[in-house]
Amino acid sequence: MKKVCKWLFQAIIPVFLIAVAVQIAPSPAVAEDADDYPSKDIRFVCAFPPGSGADVLVRYFADKVQPVAGRTIIVENKSGASGNIATEYTARSKPDGYTIYVHAASAVAANMHLFKKPPVDVTTALQVAGTINQQPFMLTVDASKPWKTVAELTAYLKEKGDKASYAVTAPTGQVMGALYKQIMGLKAVEVPYRTGPDTLPDIYAGRIDYALHDPVLALAQTRAGKLRILAVSTLTRMKAIPQYPTMDEEGVTGLNVPGWWAAMVPSATPKPIVNKINKWFVQVVSTDEVKAFLNKFGGDPFILSPEEAQKLFISDVEAWGGYVKMAKIPLKG
Repeated sequence: MKKVCKWLFQAIIPVFLIAVAVQIAPSPAVAEDADDYPSKDIRFVCAFPPGSGADVLVRYFADKVQPVAGRTIIVENKSGASGNIATEYTARSKPDGYTIYVHAASAVAANMHLFKKPPVDVTTALQVAGTINQQPFMLTVDASKPWKTVAELTAYLKEKGDKASYAVTAPTGQVMGALYKQIMGLKAVEVPYRTGPDTLPDIYAGRIDYALHDPVLALAQTRAGKLRILAVSTLTRMKAIPQYPTMDEEGVTGLNVPGWWAAMVPSATPKPIVNKINKWFVQVVSTDEVKAFLNKFGGDPFILSPEEAQKLFISDVEAWGGYVKMAKIPLKG
């Protein structure tokens, strides 16, 4: 019996030690992620459909980051729920650096307060890996209309009362529009649209009086002579487009709704991978070509470390809570 027990002990112990060693040894997959990343194609997630202003920016950066990363970058459009579908999709993706959410971090922060039940807590579910630009939203009207200033539009809207209406497509525009109404005592009715281009037929047909547009669409339509930009949502003028006054300058005192774009990943993504993604975006955003591109669409280049960007992101979530309350925006589903 002693011989049998001794034999079992000698046979089992090596197996047990091997099992323990396997469990405590560094995972080859994790080491590969940190050291060899990227080793396959990368996905850039876009929160709006093809053809939207967001899609234009995401695809541009996919093209620019691709040679720096040394891998093919595929754009995936996950549109719907004001960006919440893309946000949740990214947050629940494998945290390996192969799913990167390129979107307005300010809009992601806003959604935490615009919905009764946000799909995830973005402050703990997402990590900002790289920053891209700062940009405003824009108050626009049909270029054929007579209003040349915010004051002129405001006077018209007060006369029209609750028969006036305006278009929004994103949280930033929604908050900007609500604050404009509240500060100036307007009764215009908000009309939500899926994308910026969807608003144009109604604006040009006179069914909508004004719109809050992203700068990509607003500037393109303005250069084509179809829209007129009356003011921007930031408290100070943008370096890229100093010709456009701020809403505050135009008499809508205190309105300040800044926006900034970033590359975000699931929060559990290893720090070495986050740092590598940050270096890609710093390299790309620092070029004169990209600066010219961002300026063309009303944006100023914006470069932060992952730590600085995450701190700003978390503070933005808190700030947007105040914006939404101030604007008295009813929460969505």
